[in-house]
Amino acid sequence: MIEPLSHIRAMSPYALSQMNAPDGKTLMSLSQNESLRPPSPLAIAAATHALQNSALYPDPDWRDLRLALAQLHNIDADGIVCGNGSLDLIGNLARIYSGPARAALVPAHAYPFFKTASQMANARIDCAEETDATVSVDHLLGAVQPDTAIVFVANPGNPTGTRIPLSELQRLRAGLPHSVLLVIDEAYGEFADTLDERAFDFVESGNTVVLRTFSKAYGMAGFRVGWGLFPNGIATQLNKVMNPNNIAAASQAAAVAALSDQDYMHETCALTASLRQAVTRDLEGLGLRVYQSFTNFVLIDMGSVAAAEHMDRELQREGIFLRSQTGAGLAHCLRMTIGPQHILDASIAIVRELQGERQI
Repeated sequence: MIEPLSHIRAMSPYALSQMNAPDGKTLMSLSQNESLRPPSPLAIAAATHALQNSALYPDPDWRDLRLALAQLHNIDADGIVCGNGSLDLIGNLARIYSGPARAALVPAHAYPFFKTASQMANARIDCAEETDATVSVDHLLGAVQPDTAIVFVANPGNPTGTRIPLSELQRLRAGLPHSVLLVIDEAYGEFADTLDERAFDFVESGNTVVLRTFSKAYGMAGFRVGWGLFPNGIATQLNKVMNPNNIAAASQAAAVAALSDQDYMHETCALTASLRQAVTRDLEGLGLRVYQSFTNFVLIDMGSVAAAEHMDRELQREGIFLRSQTGAGLAHCLRMTIGPQHILDASIAIVRELQGERQI
């Protein structure tokens, strides 16, 4: 049997949530940061209509979607590239701009797929310390090496939920060598857009890209639509390695329709923020630390690795799945998606009971 490349053989598969509810228990997932609401009814209707033409290949240039995004965000449609989820774009950027002689730099508690994508490219991965689970520009700049080629930063972050202000992103870009590509992943950007700190203007520098997705605020994780704004030169290279016809026609139609229903998306973000604040108050009232979040999840400091593991096990006994953060260097924490109210209530009730037992 033919052997794989050595760097691929050495990798572990990307870890997704493993959710198997015990017999007799209903699966309740708060582990994947999925939206607490389905997509806009307009998106569902558009996708249903598009299915009538499923014998045809989808638009490989995503023209309608790019034009709708450009109009909404007042950006250049020619600089927009769409992917099969933002993971598609992250993976291809790593393939193009990192490799055996080019290193990738990420924050210590970065979105794990940044590392996976860099490993697939056979690049060395350097990590910069964070400050209180928040990206540190000083540590990132201090970790830059002569062969650093690409820096990945999620803002807001996953799994932390924290963010740095626009001024810090500006300081990061100014402090990096011009030859280093900065990738700003804004998968949760819509939840923080009320702060009015636009990052798309960074792209004008020619060495920065900004990524977004329809999976979170638009509730369209199952449609697999991501996108980004790229300098022209980088967009040209990206299109060379993208799979043609990468986004299904129904998904493209749904995304265009979702963009036309901004009221629905903003309602989702507002409802999420309200529930997030309530969950934070409840958890803090139980003596737990919750990091400030600008996303649709919260990161809970359980106090110790043992406490986090015990809480995770007990929740799973009831069919409730949060997300352990061992892989992100936060083994003492659990990440809780802000999901439907009844699942949040059930989770909080179990946490309250277990916290009460610990204090006896």
